[in-house]
Amino acid sequence: MKITIVGVGLLGGSFALAVREKYPKARFVGVDASPVHGKLALAKGLVDEMKPLDEAIAVSDLVVLATPVNIILELLPQVLDQLPKGATVTDLGSTKELICQLVDNHPKRSQFVAIHPMAGTENSGPGAAFRELLPGKNLIICDREKSDSDSLKLVEALFSDIGMKLFYMSPQEHDLHLAYVSHLSHISAFALGLTVLEKEKDEQAIFDMASTGFSSTVRLAKSSPQMWAPIFDQNRTNVSQALADYIEFLQQFKAVIDDQNLQDSFEFMAKANQIRRVLEGIDRK
Repeated sequence: MKITIVGVGLLGGSFALAVREKYPKARFVGVDASPVHGKLALAKGLVDEMKPLDEAIAVSDLVVLATPVNIILELLPQVLDQLPKGATVTDLGSTKELICQLVDNHPKRSQFVAIHPMAGTENSGPGAAFRELLPGKNLIICDREKSDSDSLKLVEALFSDIGMKLFYMSPQEHDLHLAYVSHLSHISAFALGLTVLEKEKDEQAIFDMASTGFSSTVRLAKSSPQMWAPIFDQNRTNVSQALADYIEFLQQFKAVIDDQNLQDSFEFMAKANQIRRVLEGIDRK
């Protein structure tokens, strides 16, 4: 089996490492706009060779689009146009509705499987890839009924074999849920980072006084703007509503603090503590 990874970074590279362990005879072809990333991907053993996109598509059983979502929108129709009969293309994008809509009427739509692995870190590039990123995490598959059974089975088997848990939903459901449980978290981290940088001009003081709580909360602010700006744009309706809901709760919390109402402050946080029950339940599954 020959697998092409377009965008050999954190997700694409980690996928290659995990699959290589389960399928040692698989061959990986890398495609990347950055020659530096290409050389690093080869050096790290993420791929066996680098090729131009057209050449890679021609020899592939599976093409994995692991670029930012705006680039996926540009590449997906082109890849489908050139995709050999019997081959499959999938994408690892964090938005799904626009991507799925784009190729709904493409004559080779059935050879496309829309997925989103729920995994990542604040780091990017081939150097950030590691084998343990995907195993044990969730994989969302969208519009499975529009994919050919062979293409769907191939993608399901690969990701299941590396230890991912498979879930199915519509692209609209995916983007709505992700606005709250992923995209909003990143916006919060970016905003917190900006707040501290704006108000705390003494960088040494930030370094000396930042606790593990601050570091873990603001960690996502180190994420790639090149990846996240297109995500926020493509999912802007859901993200805007999630932000409006979040801002409303921030305003409520501010009012509680301004009013020096300790009881309301306690109740506000105790209600939020219920998220622990939800997350611990997820961890037990």
